[in-house]
Amino acid sequence: MLRSASARIFRQVVRNVSTDASLILERSINRVQLLGRVGQDPVMRQVEGRNPVTIFSLATNEMWRSGDGEASATGDISQKTTWHRVSVFKPGLRDVAYQYVKKGSRILVEGKLDYGEYVDKNQVRRQATTIIADNIVFLSDNVRERT
Repeated sequence: MLRSASARIFRQVVRNVSTDASLILERSINRVQLLGRVGQDPVMRQVEGRNPVTIFSLATNEMWRSGDGEASATGDISQKTTWHRVSVFKPGLRDVAYQYVKKGSRILVEGKLDYGEYVDKNQVRRQATTIIADNIVFLSDNVRERT
């Protein structure tokens, strides 16, 4: 009895039940954390009269050693750099990011993934992946006010 009551409460917490019994909305998670270096100074844009957004790129690196065995200390070290587009819409954070994020700064970005499409200048439809930041942690000592 207690176990089934606990299960019902858990399901209610995990799901939001609408007035339509056939429509059950389950919660999900879209979270990402990136630790890396800023590739360009941020720019602030405003598209079609909507809220402004601060945009910058962030590089993350993956390193591995190629060799016969994982315990092997010999072999070449390889590195892959991945570039991420970060967009900051949150009003207070957007202004702080624009003012204090600098090219080369080491930062931690927390947020969510967003997938979208756009049409480039050659009228070709392209796909874009963006990190929508909701928190930025500054890890570099060289954070200075933008002049």
